[in-house]
Amino acid sequence: MTTTTNQLPDNPYLLLTPGPLSTSKKVKAAMLRDWCTWDQDYNQLVQSIRSRLVTMASSKPDDYTTVLMQGSGTFCVESVIGSVIPKEGKLLVLTNGAYGKRIAQMAEVLGIYSIVLDAGETKPVNVKQLEEVLKVDSSITHVALVHVETTTGMINPIADAARIAKQYGKTLIVDAMSSFGGIPIDVAALNIDYLISSANKCIQGVPGFGFIIARKESLKACKGLSRSLSLDLYDQWETMEQGNGKWRYTSPTHTVRAFDQALQELEEEGGVARRFERFTRNQQTLVAGMQRLGLQTLLPSELQSPIITSFLYPDSPVFSFDEFYSRIKQEGFVIYPGKITAAATFRIGNIGDIHLPDIERLLAGIERQLFWKMS
Repeated sequence: MTTTTNQLPDNPYLLLTPGPLSTSKKVKAAMLRDWCTWDQDYNQLVQSIRSRLVTMASSKPDDYTTVLMQGSGTFCVESVIGSVIPKEGKLLVLTNGAYGKRIAQMAEVLGIYSIVLDAGETKPVNVKQLEEVLKVDSSITHVALVHVETTTGMINPIADAARIAKQYGKTLIVDAMSSFGGIPIDVAALNIDYLISSANKCIQGVPGFGFIIARKESLKACKGLSRSLSLDLYDQWETMEQGNGKWRYTSPTHTVRAFDQALQELEEEGGVARRFERFTRNQQTLVAGMQRLGLQTLLPSELQSPIITSFLYPDSPVFSFDEFYSRIKQEGFVIYPGKITAAATFRIGNIGDIHLPDIERLLAGIERQLFWKMS
């Protein structure tokens, strides 16, 4: 049986989830040292991370900056929504899953006037409808959407959405939580103003902070707009700029150091393009194997991202996801329940320190556990 170096006695299973995810031993080991948030060595580490993220994200790095923000990815999305839209602003949210809807919910809680264009759970966001609305409503100032909607695993057409948003002069916000670092994205080429992601996704760090790749020109106009103290994106950026990497409040030092190691490993792998190839091979191998076992995907291949895949429940009255989950966990893997209302599904991710032998071992384990076919 093929095993991975990541499966240790104290790490009995791999996480086949959209994050947090399985990390390398070196990323885990990087957290064994303690750091002082005021120390120059630590702040230089922060500055190096910020610089490398901009270089990774943009073909015009001088036009962009990185802001690191404590908390989960949702904290970072809310920091953008609450910090960059003025009181008289108006947000249009393109949704087709739970995470797009969460952006709309943030806007509602923060008292931001918003329009929601919901395409449903099994279709891409509606770019045609976006253009129709922007044609008639010039009061809209910002457009937001999710790149990879992990509710289903769908990849949304951000290039088309960006082109239309910019054609009408709108500020563009992209939640790239589950895609940045694993799918090539050029924020300058796409004219994105704010791209948001998290340490514990495709870059393969651990939870604790996220980051915003922001166009400097757009961010500089946001001073004093924030509806929150701790999530004030402009103030966080200004403090990091003036303090040479200093955070306003206590930063997750161990997570930051682990992320630095994760960035090194991404570079050693060959960068985002090579990681994208690995994730794609993982996903295609997974789907082919599951179909061979009689399990079908929710989405057609042309809508499917290489990040996470939704599978339909097998057509069997005895199938129980809870039992299936427990059996697969015994095989050494943790998978995810489904999250849509239109169909009964479960999800399997293949990002993180996951490789083809892991996918092949998973498929062998699933084949051993086809209890619904034995009943």
